[in-house]
Amino acid sequence: MLSLGLGRKKKTVGVDLGSGYIKVAVMDHGKEIPQIEKIAVRPIEGDAIVDGEIVEPGLVVEALVSLFEEEGITDRNVVAGVGGRDVIIKLIRMDRMDESQAREVIRWEAEQHVPFQIENVQLDFEITDPDGEGLQMTVLLVAAKKEVVETRVALMEEAGLTPRIVDADAFALHNALEANYPAAMEGLTALINVGHDTTTVIVLDEGIPVLTRDLSFGTRRLAQDLESEHSMTPEEARGVLRGGDSNRLFKDFLAERSQEVVRGLERAAAFLDTHEVGIGIGRLFLSGGGVGIPGLAESLADRLGVETQITSAIESIQIKPEALNGLDLDEVAPMLMLSVGLSLRRLT
Repeated sequence: MLSLGLGRKKKTVGVDLGSGYIKVAVMDHGKEIPQIEKIAVRPIEGDAIVDGEIVEPGLVVEALVSLFEEEGITDRNVVAGVGGRDVIIKLIRMDRMDESQAREVIRWEAEQHVPFQIENVQLDFEITDPDGEGLQMTVLLVAAKKEVVETRVALMEEAGLTPRIVDADAFALHNALEANYPAAMEGLTALINVGHDTTTVIVLDEGIPVLTRDLSFGTRRLAQDLESEHSMTPEEARGVLRGGDSNRLFKDFLAERSQEVVRGLERAAAFLDTHEVGIGIGRLFLSGGGVGIPGLAESLADRLGVETQITSAIESIQIKPEALNGLDLDEVAPMLMLSVGLSLRRLT
């Protein structure tokens, strides 16, 4: 979405600022096949980031500076992501033209589809069928509020980093999914990224994102509900979310809450059916720090009747042996999809 600077870089540093953790992936593009050189994960204090919004920028800057210094990451050119309600991704139809012509009229086209004041947004687009012969073409439109992009850039710069690219979270997740699971680019597929505050649903049709949706569902909210409804301490609530309590009451609680994600995906599938994009989702992938919520994967698979798989950000991507530096691979692999997806962007 935002590209700065010139010159081809051999390494890309992807920075994912999550509400619960900061995740950083360093990708070495120096060889024919990209290779992960470094992975770093650091918890972030309390409510420093809520629903993707930076509430305590000082704490976030401090955490970033500490992470880069302590992990010995010397590259300061980074790729950052933005997402949430202030980022719109939508497939639109417009008269067929070449890319240069489309760039001249895309702002006018966007006014018909973007629910923001058009002068306050940053736009990007991609023609999905550039070799088509029809009178119209399909365009993937991306619109992000300038304030969101500028705030993310300013925060990175305060931490001594240079944000060379600001990408949409959904595209970064898509890149990581394609790199690790090429078969996911066939047919109608869904990726659900379960985070600390928000769950992002992305539906792909033959590898093209045709729908994205953010749900107010995440591990922070589940923990708060457990604390308030069952008089639990924060530590006890986190234990339940990790599957440490087999009490039937809590299993039922988590299964019930997981239905929110199921309903969100069902609404997305219904939207697609009414817009003639396919007959149903054929495969479901789960990522994010919340994929381990007991019963979540099972609830989705049973209710939707589709093959469901928990992803790994390094399923197919090469990784240097020392890259994890003591991290538990099984625990962190699903939550690295966004940072790895960002790091797959080559800096030019």
